[in-house]
Amino acid sequence: MNLIETFQNLVAQVPDLVQPLIVALAGAVPFVEGEGAASIGILGGIPPVVAAVAAMVGNFLCVAILVLASAGARRAIVDRSRAKRPVTVGGGTSLEADGVPVETGRGSARREKFQRAFERYGVPGVSLLGPLLLPTHFTATMLAASGIGKGRILVWQAVAIIGWTTVIAVIVGSAVYAIR
Repeated sequence: MNLIETFQNLVAQVPDLVQPLIVALAGAVPFVEGEGAASIGILGGIPPVVAAVAAMVGNFLCVAILVLASAGARRAIVDRSRAKRPVTVGGGTSLEADGVPVETGRGSARREKFQRAFERYGVPGVSLLGPLLLPTHFTATMLAASGIGKGRILVWQAVAIIGWTTVIAVIVGSAVYAIR
């Protein structure tokens, strides 16, 4: 059984009041996100508006936590690297090693794809188009790690989450309504 089926079964088995919480939990999972969670809720019998709102809240809360943590980690690294002082060696100066590892493999390919999109479209474009390429969790984390302001990231991520989740909820809700 895969993760989507697990959430669908869980939604079907819990009381009506708990169902939106399961949808919100599903929205916090990368690759499921708000769009998938809203679909799970609607197919599970939750009214489309309730499912969409629960999915958006779950997705956004997780993204917000990741943005705040990433920005805090970046701030700590930047502060630490600024605290390093040049070391004098035999009359000349040499800087301490930056300690930045060179990425290789799949992670660096994702980073390069993100960087190209960011240079071309900026924060709004990456946030709005990001779900087509990467989960919002990854996009938001990379934006925060790049030094973009937390408020700016969170506003554009909220716009993207609301927009994409609404579009998918309308499509799935309409399909379910048409079938009934």
